[in-house]
Amino acid sequence: MLLGGLAAGVILNAGEFLLNEVLFKTQLEETVARLHVERPGLIFNSLASGLTLLLGIVVVLLYALIRTRLGPGPKTALMAAALAWFCIYFYSGVLTSVLLGLRKDLLLIGLVWGAFEYSIAAIGGAALYREK
Repeated sequence: MLLGGLAAGVILNAGEFLLNEVLFKTQLEETVARLHVERPGLIFNSLASGLTLLLGIVVVLLYALIRTRLGPGPKTALMAAALAWFCIYFYSGVLTSVLLGLRKDLLLIGLVWGAFEYSIAAIGGAALYREK
């Protein structure tokens, strides 16, 4: 489970890097300037990366728990991804965008990106998961 979880965490980290440092880089810079705060630095980025690795482990753990009821395979991995995405990405994304006054189109792009990212991570992590 650990190997699959770490693989899922690496996929999630790569997706988050592409979303925040490539796709939304300009919008992030505009937002921090508008809010008069500093751009996230090394401490924040290290913490976010570490927590995202742990999140990958949790996604694969969730897959392992629900596969006994739903059966092994990609459909169950997608269910684990959907549950994790909703509990983390959707919930915090919507609240954060309302709090910070972010544009709705950026929220929608981020939510769709996250659903894809979580799906790929869960399928990849589940593929490496083995029952003992």
